[in-house]
Amino acid sequence: MTELWTLTPSDGELLIRTGVTGRAARMGHRLTIAMTRWEATVGWAGAEPVTAELAVEVDSFEVLRGEGGVKGLTGPEKALVRSNALKSLDAGRFAGIRFSARTIEKTGDGYRLTGQLEIRGKSQDHVIDLRTEDLGDAWRMSAESTVRQTDFGVKPYSLLMGSLKVADDVVVSFTATHAKEV
Repeated sequence: MTELWTLTPSDGELLIRTGVTGRAARMGHRLTIAMTRWEATVGWAGAEPVTAELAVEVDSFEVLRGEGGVKGLTGPEKALVRSNALKSLDAGRFAGIRFSARTIEKTGDGYRLTGQLEIRGKSQDHVIDLRTEDLGDAWRMSAESTVRQTDFGVKPYSLLMGSLKVADDVVVSFTATHAKEV
């Protein structure tokens, strides 16, 4: 390996978007959540990436906004959502979420990363299609990937006896910019 890139929240963002299901779904909020402490590392051999890893601190969970619902999401409600999510993720026992690519293949608009995603101590195969864009003096990277919570032993939060639930599938999006070496 000739070069190692390290990306952190100062280089981009890692967001999670949830949906709602159940008979009372219109009462619930579709959430946008930021993970505020994470680090991605990319190892390079010449001009091609050969390793990629992402480590996320579970308790860096911050509710940015909630769309839909009967009324807007208040500060105390955001705190309650955070608390419930940290319980569902068992953050006290499992402080990190990790993705480690086993293979990286070039695609038409970036790279396909195939590897292991670990949440709550449970690992599953996962594929991420990463788009890259040449900005001249920097590279922009972006990806969107769907994760099914129950695949990792996470029970989606519900209330009103299950008539309002967080959807099992959540969408994780990542964007970052890395300056080219001069």
